[in-house]
Amino acid sequence: MHPRNPHNGRYDFAQLTAASPALAAFVVPNPAGDNSIDFANPAAVKALNQALLLQHYDVQHWDVPAGYLCPPIPGRADYLHYAADLLATDNAGVVPTDKAVHVLDIGVGANCVYPIIGTKAYGWRFVGSETDAVALKAAKSMVAANPTLANRVELRAQSHQAFVFEDIVKPREEFDLVVCNPPFHASAEDAAAGSRRKGRNLGYPKAPGGPVLNFGGQNTELWCEGGEEGFLKRMVAQSVGVRERVLWFSTLISKKETLPSIYHFLKLAGSPETRTIEMKQGQKISRIVAWTFQTPEQRQEWAQRRWKA
Repeated sequence: MHPRNPHNGRYDFAQLTAASPALAAFVVPNPAGDNSIDFANPAAVKALNQALLLQHYDVQHWDVPAGYLCPPIPGRADYLHYAADLLATDNAGVVPTDKAVHVLDIGVGANCVYPIIGTKAYGWRFVGSETDAVALKAAKSMVAANPTLANRVELRAQSHQAFVFEDIVKPREEFDLVVCNPPFHASAEDAAAGSRRKGRNLGYPKAPGGPVLNFGGQNTELWCEGGEEGFLKRMVAQSVGVRERVLWFSTLISKKETLPSIYHFLKLAGSPETRTIEMKQGQKISRIVAWTFQTPEQRQEWAQRRWKA
């Protein structure tokens, strides 16, 4: 994991249960005799997330509606720390902090996890877009319930499933960074099949009503038309329309097979510079692809204008 990631190491369940006593009900010895939780249990995973967000990010109130995505916190934190390093490349190696940095989270979800981590770790301001009304309502309630988020996170409804930036980015509004965790699957059937494969690999019991993931996820979170590749094709094409108002666009890539396609889309879009950042969490490898439409000179001017005022 990234060296600044506070989750770089084993979970300290003694500290976590001290911060969030509700987690204690789910802590059990693993086969090696160490304290852990049953990661196949969605309630245990939620309780772990609540403890992590309370201990490390001062989030007193965090919850997601039943069935909505309950993401692994360490991996989401890794994305933002590597994204911070990306911004630092245009700022003489120094990560820009505080409200001068404006971040757009495409598909913020009910969990609102990127704004939570980014506001605490770097003091950044966030706008989160969301197409799902239930997820948006839950995220807004969470922001309102936590004073650390209330003045730094704004949530906006995206009413058109095909739009990524339109109706979200306001006229003359600028963003230093765009982050995105796109849907992975191309259909509900693909998402269900993926859930079954994951369940078999992790030894989950077979659910009579269909697969149940420990991290949950609604249709809009798990699949979209064209899957990951289709979403990224739209995202890259539509990024051209706001190219002068965003310094760096970025997205998480779950499938390495998607990389050649996104490179092709970026070439067609005319991006002069793209970067691929590999992240490792245990045995899992994921990637961030970032792109910009600005030259190095323009990026230096951007940093001077926005971060050094």
